[in-house]
Amino acid sequence: MERASEHKQQLINRLKTIEGHVRGVQRMVDADTYCIDLLKQTRAIQQALAKLDSLILAEHLRGCVTTAIRSDEVNERERVVNELLQVFENIHQ
Repeated sequence: MERASEHKQQLINRLKTIEGHVRGVQRMVDADTYCIDLLKQTRAIQQALAKLDSLILAEHLRGCVTTAIRSDEVNERERVVNELLQVFENIHQ
């Protein structure tokens, strides 16, 4: 359980950081900041979100996916794999 709470806190901390960056960009827009400076900040937000996704995915693979793959339930294994495929197919559409 300790690992789960550490992981949760890590996600919350990252989300708070991302939230702060988004608010900073909003202030920059209000201040008519130079477009390139805005783009640099939005790219940083996208990278932070990608890192958040990586942390979530890693934990999902270690937990839910590993459990499903080790299971004798063929339908559960297929469901978990299809679920992951759908997430990544939606990203690239």
